[in-house]
Amino acid sequence: MGLVIRQALLIAAKDTKIFFKDRFAVGFAFLFPFLFVVGFSLALADVGPEDNQLQLTITTRDPAGLSQQMILSIQESSGGSVRSMSYNQAKSAVDDGSLSGFVAFPLLFTNDVFTGKPTSMEVVVRDASPRTQAALEGLAREIASRTSEIRIALRAIGQLSEESGNPVELDLRPLIQPGEPLLNFETQSVGEVEAVKATNLTLPGYLTMFVFFAAALSAEAIARERQTHTLERLMSNGARRESIIIGKFLGTSYRGLMQLIVLWIVGLLVFRIDLGVAPAAVILISLLMALASAGFGIMLASFVTEVRAASSLGVLASLIMAPIGGSWWPLFITP
Repeated sequence: MGLVIRQALLIAAKDTKIFFKDRFAVGFAFLFPFLFVVGFSLALADVGPEDNQLQLTITTRDPAGLSQQMILSIQESSGGSVRSMSYNQAKSAVDDGSLSGFVAFPLLFTNDVFTGKPTSMEVVVRDASPRTQAALEGLAREIASRTSEIRIALRAIGQLSEESGNPVELDLRPLIQPGEPLLNFETQSVGEVEAVKATNLTLPGYLTMFVFFAAALSAEAIARERQTHTLERLMSNGARRESIIIGKFLGTSYRGLMQLIVLWIVGLLVFRIDLGVAPAAVILISLLMALASAGFGIMLASFVTEVRAASSLGVLASLIMAPIGGSWWPLFITP
């Protein structure tokens, strides 16, 4: 095992020395990312997440007036944040994807409230709408809380009527007719959406892309050594297969780590990027990404024997996987 590690380290050192003698390879690995970062940071300078107001939908299956009055009160005090539609229309909108979700009053809601029967609000959301779900559930809880207050008041009046021996005829019409709102909807501003610093998005993205790019192109170097019989000469001099594979992996990983160190240092000192709430996690993921990219380059080299094929596959894989992985643009500008 010691012999394998020693041979692997020598092979890795040899590949690293060859890499740093290639000016184009060094420029591609360290200079090109900054050119992309500067260019696309200027292009994305005015792009940022929009402060879109959350639009909530409420509906009812109850033909009586209490739910209708509650909906009217909410709409009047929401300033356009809450809209109403029929239950079937809202359900169809959720099914076809044009609506994220809605709150619905159940059937016989008014009758159940006045007679003391249990009732509940219905919240319908799509699976991919956690923000809307949280808002709708909060709205449903507030409606349930207000409904409980009405029910408690009715129960208290009934009990007092029984204890006094003088039946009191409850006039429920004010509850279901326009007048004092049954529910108020308040919207609070917790601050403006801060502008996004473009380099916080572009530098990590293109750092990832170019580390992967360089690792994928290492397949070309391995294919060239196979074609020029360099690998055969290494094996004839006593190098083991495990040593060659580990050495190629270590050399590619070392170059990737060098890219990470240089790009992150320049990003922090020059571009003043923000690593977020978990900087250690960002650095750890970067290191793991460099190791995974090196493994991908070794795997790619095992599939091809021609230098041109290895180079083409490396470029193709990088240009396809980079945008799919989110390295080219921030997610908030996508549909």
